[in-house]
Amino acid sequence: MNQDADPAPFDVAARAAEADLPTGAEKTALVRSMFDAIAPRYDLVNRLMTFGLDLHWRRQAARALGLPPGSVVLDLASGTGDFLDILRSAGLRPFGVDLSWGMLAASRARRTATGPAPLAQADAAALPVADGSVDGVTCGYALRNFTELGPTFVELGRIVRPGGRISLLEVAEPEWGPLLAGHRIWFRRVVPVLGGLLSDGAAYRYLPRSTAYLPPTDQLRSMLGEAGFSSVNRRALMGGLSQLITATRRGRP
Repeated sequence: MNQDADPAPFDVAARAAEADLPTGAEKTALVRSMFDAIAPRYDLVNRLMTFGLDLHWRRQAARALGLPPGSVVLDLASGTGDFLDILRSAGLRPFGVDLSWGMLAASRARRTATGPAPLAQADAAALPVADGSVDGVTCGYALRNFTELGPTFVELGRIVRPGGRISLLEVAEPEWGPLLAGHRIWFRRVVPVLGGLLSDGAAYRYLPRSTAYLPPTDQLRSMLGEAGFSSVNRRALMGGLSQLITATRRGRP
């Protein structure tokens, strides 16, 4: 056996089948309807589920963009608008895109006091955004929800200008044994119960299982490289409870 051979490609269909998860159009329909259903109490469950750390991690992701004030930033899968508020507070010019009408409606409702943010409903693999027209992209905990991750990364490579930045948050698992054990109990057992009590039980049972859609780090790096990004970096947050993936669009600014 060749010890230097590349690892086998990540087979998302096989992983999804093993976890009894849908793919293709069935996944798109499930994700849209699920987020429509949980939109009204999404913020409440998020805060309880992460003990408020999700906002701290989003601020870290916004800083990691390293973009000057006035830069145009797309928040992909913008949900109820947490990232939009953080980006605007940092002096950036954000707009949001989400697959779920329910999430976009919740975002509009919560932002009436601070003024409307540009929002659009679209699939991540077919964004209504011009080539090279944004300085950066953020995305919070949605990579595993996109129907196909490769085409989504290609779209990011299309819309981000050369020298622009992406900053993507996703769930992760700690490597340290005791923390890993506690995380699995919380994420796989407590969170579904909590979500069922406060929101939609089926959606929060899906959440822990949906990590099966995520490729390993080396293949995420490879996919982003093929989509036109360089300096791809993956940083574990809070001992590995979350992960932050950043990259720069290749080419001369």
